[in-house]
Amino acid sequence: MTEEAGAARGGVQSVERAFELLEILAAAGPAMAFGDLAARATLPQPTVHRLVRTLLDLGYVRQLPNRHYALGPRLIRLGESAARLVGTWSRRHLAGLVERTGESANMAVVDGDMAVYVAQVPSPHSMRMFTEVGRRVHLHCTGVGKALLMQMPDDSILALLKRTGMPAMSANTHVTAPSLMRDIELSRVRGYAVDEGEQELGVRCFSVPVPHAPNLTAISVSGPGSRLTLASATTVTPLLERVARELGAEYDGEAAG
Repeated sequence: MTEEAGAARGGVQSVERAFELLEILAAAGPAMAFGDLAARATLPQPTVHRLVRTLLDLGYVRQLPNRHYALGPRLIRLGESAARLVGTWSRRHLAGLVERTGESANMAVVDGDMAVYVAQVPSPHSMRMFTEVGRRVHLHCTGVGKALLMQMPDDSILALLKRTGMPAMSANTHVTAPSLMRDIELSRVRGYAVDEGEQELGVRCFSVPVPHAPNLTAISVSGPGSRLTLASATTVTPLLERVARELGAEYDGEAAG
């Protein structure tokens, strides 16, 4: 497709290609060689070279001593600003969950091979779960993490687990891929994920994916297992699913606009 063709359909192809390279680098993990980047982009190497050189000059890509490429530091500022904006407009939805369930509500997105919390509204109870916005957690042992994994193909999940390992955060943590994959499949069937003290003993969390989000996103309700019982899933998860649809509709509306 030519630059003119891209412009004819309302876009600029060079910009689309630059963001394609950034997305590939983000999905690849820490870094990747130039040849691998060009192969995944299915673009001529001279084109990739020009785009990468521009992104290097702007600070959105950096070159490591081994001549591999990675995301650059200027993206951090953009990411932090985007996270703050997402947290701002999602808080009223999360606040509604807290009002109806009495427990803390959270929102997280995929960040490389981890999940990062971008919004949180705490429970009014003195004994409550509190998660700092910006905290990064493993995907295999958290409610939001498993709701994010629910949205990935199985081969991508297995590749991610191979990169990160499966550290045991508690006695309940899944530490083998087959065990986790059975949990993920069950979560897909019922429509929500459960953290049974896998990150912290005594804590239970229900989480669901957010549809139509530009990045894999999940929301959750978490609290002490003594209050947030397994039986409460019948009331909590429908609320989570409704709020996820509302958030997804806002994402979808922004995309359409």
